[in-house]
Amino acid sequence: MKRALVVSLICGAAFAETWSGTLVDVMCKGRDLASHTAKCGVACAKGGYGLVLADGKFVKFDETGNAKALSLLKSTTKEKDLKAKVTGSTDGETIKVSAIDLQ
Repeated sequence: MKRALVVSLICGAAFAETWSGTLVDVMCKGRDLASHTAKCGVACAKGGYGLVLADGKFVKFDETGNAKALSLLKSTTKEKDLKAKVTGSTDGETIKVSAIDLQ
């Protein structure tokens, strides 16, 4: 049983991906990202979060990612230009987030 868990963890780590883009709440994903603020992101937390990629595509976070994004937005001193690097794996159209770092 332990061996299967170790193999599973190793295989899961092999599929980790990284995305870069702008961290934004779902409600504001189609708005002007240059003027979007961390304060707005916190206020609009109910809808969840995601990342707007360089090509304009929006990828939504899972619940763990939503919690990480909210915590990050509450603690950052950065007000605008919320560029982020996200590590995780995809589950359909959703990113299963393992880490988010503001750039």
